[in-house]
Amino acid sequence: MSTGKVLIGVLAGVAAGALLGVLFAPDKGSETRKKISRKGSDTADDLKDKFDELLNSLAEKLEAAKEEAGNLYEKGEHKVDELKKDMKRAMN
Repeated sequence: MSTGKVLIGVLAGVAAGALLGVLFAPDKGSETRKKISRKGSDTADDLKDKFDELLNSLAEKLEAAKEEAGNLYEKGEHKVDELKKDMKRAMN
């Protein structure tokens, strides 16, 4: 299971728990609605922050993979050049 899915699942569980806690609290309806609204807003902000962190992490990993692929390509090019030179020497 991917880290992103686990993180979203945990945050959804926390949000559901907070919502149930607010619903069962002995407050007036208007107060309860305000609390639900605040919790929903806070949870949405937390989810956005976590999603942004996940995207940044993925972007960094992609950039590192690109760099590694470029390095491998250069090494392969160098090796091919060496083999060509060796073949020319062997033919002469």
